[in-house]
Amino acid sequence: MAHAPDVLRGAVELWTTAMREGDFERAWRVADDQIARRPPGATCWHLPRHEQWIWNGAPLDDARVLVRCYHGLGDTLQFARFLPELRARASQTTVWVQPFLAPLLATMADIGRLLPLHDGDPCVDYDVDIEIMELAHALRVTPQVLPGRIPYLHVPPGSRPSKQFSVGVVTQAGKWDEERSILPSQLDLGVEGVALFSLQLAPPLPGMRDASTPDPLLLAARVQAMDLVITVDTMLAHLAGALGVRTWVLLPFDADWRWLTDRTDSPWYPTVRLWRQPRPGDWRSVLDAVRVELSTCARCG
Repeated sequence: MAHAPDVLRGAVELWTTAMREGDFERAWRVADDQIARRPPGATCWHLPRHEQWIWNGAPLDDARVLVRCYHGLGDTLQFARFLPELRARASQTTVWVQPFLAPLLATMADIGRLLPLHDGDPCVDYDVDIEIMELAHALRVTPQVLPGRIPYLHVPPGSRPSKQFSVGVVTQAGKWDEERSILPSQLDLGVEGVALFSLQLAPPLPGMRDASTPDPLLLAARVQAMDLVITVDTMLAHLAGALGVRTWVLLPFDADWRWLTDRTDSPWYPTVRLWRQPRPGDWRSVLDAVRVELSTCARCG
């Protein structure tokens, strides 16, 4: 009989494979099985937050629900789309959200109470708690109901930054997965008729006008003022997608499950186009193709 860590690892692989294939229902069955296997009284609070399981399968209807945002900023933005449906079913909803994202989620209608996430206890009464990425499982979401209403974040756009075709760029992903990032020395997006703007805080991209800001609402406004956003797999991809902005996401060869497999589009975001490495580490082929398409965009608008 396999040890518990081996069983869990196998379940994660099965779940990931199903999600990459777009078979959400199979993924939910795997997750259902894992919930059923947990010993009574099992706890996970000793694990890092992003590895903790929260939802125990309890019904959400007519319950006081606490939504914990324990994963990354992009994860919260991607799954925040399900908060209105949760609020319609629950008697009360509290979203314990990363402080940076609270102003953005506050632009959504009917999602319940927002509280800033911090270390310790949320100090609220609830009947059921769930991590925000578990909402798709709890609501039995399928690709057919995606993407839902886009945009689902509502921030007034900023003023147009240039008369030229304006492109906001981010090449730095989270440090926990450096394969998603593109080194500035690798980057070559210079195309006649295109104005490039760096949207990342640190380091700003050389040769581009700096449009970065630590203010989430101002960032959203500037993103919407762009004709196009080009980004690696990081929070900005989800922010732009949630705002309904035309976005190109540059993906490593072994891309994350949420982008599925062998697709150039995304069921999560209708305005997103995916550009995948043909071989591990091959950003050059991706950037060459992007530059050719960017030249066409500059001519056609």
